[in-house]
Amino acid sequence: MPKFFFRFGTPLLGACCLIMLALIVTNRELPVHIFNAANLQSFKILFISIILEAFPFILLGVLFSALLQVFVTDELIRKFTPKNPVGGVLFGALLGLLFPLCECGMIPVVRRLIRKGMPAYIGIVYLLAGPIVNPIVYASTFTAFRTTPEMAYSRMGLAFAVSVVVGLLLYKFMRSNPLKVTPALNIVHHGHTHTHDHGANGNGFRGRISSILSHASDEFFEMGKYLIFGAFLTAVIQTVIERSTLTSFADQPFFSYIFMMAFAFILSICSTSDAFIASSFNGVFDFGPLLAFLVFGPMVDLKNTLMLLTTFRVKFVFTLIALTAVLTIIGAWITEVIR
Repeated sequence: MPKFFFRFGTPLLGACCLIMLALIVTNRELPVHIFNAANLQSFKILFISIILEAFPFILLGVLFSALLQVFVTDELIRKFTPKNPVGGVLFGALLGLLFPLCECGMIPVVRRLIRKGMPAYIGIVYLLAGPIVNPIVYASTFTAFRTTPEMAYSRMGLAFAVSVVVGLLLYKFMRSNPLKVTPALNIVHHGHTHTHDHGANGNGFRGRISSILSHASDEFFEMGKYLIFGAFLTAVIQTVIERSTLTSFADQPFFSYIFMMAFAFILSICSTSDAFIASSFNGVFDFGPLLAFLVFGPMVDLKNTLMLLTTFRVKFVFTLIALTAVLTIIGAWITEVIR
C-alpha cells in the first residue's frame, strides 16, 4: 500500500499543486466550487507560505548533507561519535546547539550521517532534539511568551528529555538499520551502522564542487516533492478546520493535549515560528497543552512524516511517532502539574 501511495499519489498530487500554482499566478478560481472565495484565498496564502517557509531550510539541509558527503569521511564520523550509549545520546540531543537546523532540513542531514557511520539511535536523537534544542528556537519562544518565560525553559527541557529517552530505548531495542534498504547500506547492530557509501568526491576542487551540486540536487528533488505534498494537505486541512473547533477542546483536560498535538502535526509550522502561533492560544489552552504543541510539532509533523517515510522504514516511522507522542503527553502533563 505505501509503495502504491507514493508511486501514484505523489505525481497526482503534484499535478494538482501545479494546477493550484497556475491558478494563483493567473489569479483565477477553481471551476468547481469546493471552496468559497474566502477559503480559496486562505488556501492560497497557506500553501505558498508553507512552501516558502520550508524551502530555505530544506535547501540548507541538502547543502549541508552534500558537504558531509564530499568532505567528511566515514572514519571521521566514527572517530568523533561517542561510543558510550549514554554519551552518544547526550551528544545527539545537544548537537543542535552547534548545527541549529529546522526540522525541514534535518532528514537529509541525519540520513547522510547514519550512512557515513553515525549510530542510528544518535542520528534519531539529533533528528528529534535538533529542531528545538537550539539557540534560535529558544530566542523565538522566549520572545513569543514574554509574560510566561518558563515556557521557553520548559520547551527546551522537555524536548531534551523526550529525545534522550527515545534514544536510549532505540539503543536497547533496535536491532536493524531503520533506513530503507539501498545498495549503500548494511545491517546495524545496536545502532552501529556499517556503510559502504563512499560518495563521489571527484578529483580537485572542481570535482568536489560538482559532487556537492550533484548530491544536493538529487536530495532536494527527492525531498521537495514530499514537501509540496505535505504543504498541499496541510493547507487544505487548515482551511477546512474553523477556529471555533479548536476552542471547543480547551475545556477537555486530556483531549486538549491530544488535540493540540494533532493540531501541531497538521499545521506543520517551522520550529522557529510556531511559538507565535502557540502564544495566540495563551489563555484559551492551559500551559500543558501549549507545551505539548511546541514540543511534538517540531519533532513530528505532516510534511516531515512524509519525508521520513521516504528515508526510514514504515514500521519504524510509526513506532517513532507513537513513542514520541506518548512521552510528550506524559512530560507536558508532569510539567504543568509541578510548575
